[in-house]
Amino acid sequence: MIKNICFLVFFLINTNCTIMAQQSSDSQKVTTTDNKAIVKLFLEEVRSGKQPENAELFMADSILAHQMNAEEQTTVKRTPQNYTDHIREFLTMYGNFSFEITELIADGDKVYARWQQTGKHLTEIDGYVATGKLITEIASCVYRIKNGKIIEYWIQIDRLGFDKQLQQNS
Repeated sequence: MIKNICFLVFFLINTNCTIMAQQSSDSQKVTTTDNKAIVKLFLEEVRSGKQPENAELFMADSILAHQMNAEEQTTVKRTPQNYTDHIREFLTMYGNFSFEITELIADGDKVYARWQQTGKHLTEIDGYVATGKLITEIASCVYRIKNGKIIEYWIQIDRLGFDKQLQQNS
């Protein structure tokens, strides 16, 4: 009888631990899926230039933005408002640019995105006068999400390709 009770207690404890582990695993999958959806919406609505004023819906009050350049890596603090201003600068420089997400991968609290942005060269950029010609930027970024908001990101831009377009268009 005692053996049966011990077995039953052992079985219930193990079953409960297995169920809890499965639920934890399932919630991790949901979190990863949710994080991917948050970044996708952020890119489609805010980074695309369609609704830059919605940055506050997707970003924490203050985030770290790591600019991953080979010659000078820097980190700046971003707020939803200065990010909105940053995207509005893009609209001034490129007009209503097209924005296409070409890859989106999520793992836990991080989401990797790559995109292509094409617009017209409408203002001076890096000493190159405006030409009105099309110019394309290819970039990738890893976003870190916490509590449904972007709290940090690491961005890389194909600056050599961008610079070559500026040179060719001038």
